[in-house]
Amino acid sequence: MPPISSLPPSSPAGEYDKSEVLIYGMNYAPEMIGVGRYTGEIGGHLAAQGHAVTVITTPPHYPGWHVPKSHKGQGYSSEKVGKVSVLRCPILLRKNMRGIWRLLAPLSFAITSMPLALWHIFFHRPTLVLCVEPTLFVAPAALLGKLVGSRVVLHVQDLEIDAAFAVGHLKGGMVLNLAGKIETWILRRFDGLITISVQMKKRLVTKGVQPERIDIVRNWVDLSKIKPLEGGNGFRKELGLGDDDFIVLYAGNVGAKQALHIVLDAARMLLENPKIHFVIAGDGPVKASLQQRYGDLPNVHFLPLQPEERLCELLNLANLHVLPQSQGTADLVLPSKLGGMLASGKQLLVTADAGTELHDVLLGTALLVPAGDSKGMADAIRKLAEGEDLPNLGDGRKLAQLFGRDICLSRFYQYFIGDEEYLAGEPSMRKI
Repeated sequence: MPPISSLPPSSPAGEYDKSEVLIYGMNYAPEMIGVGRYTGEIGGHLAAQGHAVTVITTPPHYPGWHVPKSHKGQGYSSEKVGKVSVLRCPILLRKNMRGIWRLLAPLSFAITSMPLALWHIFFHRPTLVLCVEPTLFVAPAALLGKLVGSRVVLHVQDLEIDAAFAVGHLKGGMVLNLAGKIETWILRRFDGLITISVQMKKRLVTKGVQPERIDIVRNWVDLSKIKPLEGGNGFRKELGLGDDDFIVLYAGNVGAKQALHIVLDAARMLLENPKIHFVIAGDGPVKASLQQRYGDLPNVHFLPLQPEERLCELLNLANLHVLPQSQGTADLVLPSKLGGMLASGKQLLVTADAGTELHDVLLGTALLVPAGDSKGMADAIRKLAEGEDLPNLGDGRKLAQLFGRDICLSRFYQYFIGDEEYLAGEPSMRKI
């Protein structure tokens, strides 16, 4: 696996700190949550190390799947995000991003971005091409970087094919079999892969990728920005809630994988306790349907996606964070919001079945109920709100240290530049 410091012939040897990097993926800053947030921080970190970083991406659109006014109607555009050059390409979106539209959106980006990607690869000859899944549709173009001596790495944030079938966006055994064969062919041609969980690595191995070519770096949290806060909380006042109300908070993407109906069914079961309130803060493709279905509940409050400067205050609104997951998706992705929940120092209630990585990571730190169990969730929330004795749980803030931003970005960089000591180390020493 050639390191980033193995420059193309046209570059002076050893000057990897001045080499070009191409990042190719659907999501980038200024998206505030999800893949775009982390890819944006990776791009910024590489630029801060002296690399010339170019990003080929879409207009910001996640998690609501709509483009803000600042980028609407631009077609192809370019801008600077910090020191990073960002080239934005059109993407096909609609209000209800479900079913076949979850396939058409990334496919449209792959089509509109391919000319730019090919031009940049063959005329700029980047040392590193970092392809981000989602979406794997851009992988064939990214892999052409190997023809000019680029190191081509895939960052697997989401096993999108597995997830699409798990939540019902795609169906059919023949379709699954064909998609799996194409996916395996693509994955095996990358120089290296980085993913975010042990179970995702195991899935990649079952798809034919050699385990030694896969590294694990968790999605991170900035522990200097997300931390426990003392004193009153402005969100309680804005929502008309008192200091003695028990707040159950979900903050993040509102999509099918998040299975928020489990939380809101629990809210319906807890109507008899007027002190328990549920706050859903975020945006996403199923938010409107959830508001229509549960908006009449007096103990449920919906908030929009909050700006970065209020994120710490929002996470401190909670007496209890909830992290639901659809059955069958718990090991397809380790939720990126987990680090922030832990860093806030508040209690967590998570739906995860025994044997899944999410369950194993949080065992002893969070309250755990089986996936899809609204009644189990409601019972646990009732006991917490009424002050019943529960098993002693570990300090979430301590566990959050494993997701520290500086540690994770440093590991990313060591992997990218092909640090020989790092790559030669035991795989267990390279995991967080």
